[in-house]
Amino acid sequence: MDTIQHRTVSVNGINMHVAEKGEGPIVLFIHGFPDLWYTWRHQILGLSSLGYRAVAPDLRGYGDSDSPDSISSYSIMHIVGDLVALVESLGVKQVFVVAHDWGAIIAWSLCSFRADIVKAFVCLSVPFRPRNPMMKPVETFRKVFGDDYYICRFQNPGEIEEEMAEVGAKAKAVLQSILTTRNPGPLILPPKGQAFKARPGSPPPPLPSWLSEQDLSYVASKYEQKGFTGPLNYYRSMDLNWELTAPWTGMEVKVPVKYIVGDADIVYTTPGVKEYVNGGGFKKNVPFLQEVVIMEGVAHFLNQEKPEEINTHILNFIKKF
Repeated sequence: MDTIQHRTVSVNGINMHVAEKGEGPIVLFIHGFPDLWYTWRHQILGLSSLGYRAVAPDLRGYGDSDSPDSISSYSIMHIVGDLVALVESLGVKQVFVVAHDWGAIIAWSLCSFRADIVKAFVCLSVPFRPRNPMMKPVETFRKVFGDDYYICRFQNPGEIEEEMAEVGAKAKAVLQSILTTRNPGPLILPPKGQAFKARPGSPPPPLPSWLSEQDLSYVASKYEQKGFTGPLNYYRSMDLNWELTAPWTGMEVKVPVKYIVGDADIVYTTPGVKEYVNGGGFKKNVPFLQEVVIMEGVAHFLNQEKPEEINTHILNFIKKF
């Protein structure tokens, strides 16, 4: 890990922390919630040893990157703008993209807005979903899954942060609760005040084999410095994103894509997702979708849970281009 280099880059009006290693064609890794660049540690080491330059930023609001105060500063236009500026700063015209969770959502927008800079995209967990012109996303989630669906509970500024602050051991306990879950989707939170707490008399969930105490402590240290508000603002910008992306309604994503998901992933097990991925809907919206890989017994944080397999999947795809 000490061979990974760290620097700060000025992009799109903010300072962005970037972790990188290697020489060669650039692979841009985009993390999700509640991860940091650190989620890609195995991929950075693996791909850099195989002739690639692995670049993994902390997105705005996360880790050692700047965290603007306003919710509107976390729109998809801002986030994609950050990444376009980062690619330009690297001195190349195109990069490979690997993304997970919220990072995948961002990468789908990057591919929609600026397909010219994406050689190929390896998507982990979250498939592309076209914009519904008839209903805003939060309203849709509330209608389908109810008020306690996690995205709905994340909407009001300060509320979920207050619940997180009530948990013992602060950020570490919250992260442990999120990172260790293997419940099927949809993710419905317990009643207010209980979302991230262990049941009375029960110990916190044990760490899985792929997540060490040192790993958890590193990520938690960043959240203890800055809190969760920046990352949560991504969810609070979802309706704003819907408004801003109206011009892209009905647009297909036309970059080469490989999609990988675990069959125990909370996204994949949410009603309707399996049917969409495997029934032709996904391929219709992403016509250059070349491979779909369903990993048996693997949950949401698949790049950490099965790093060697994911590294092999990434390499076998991007070496075609």
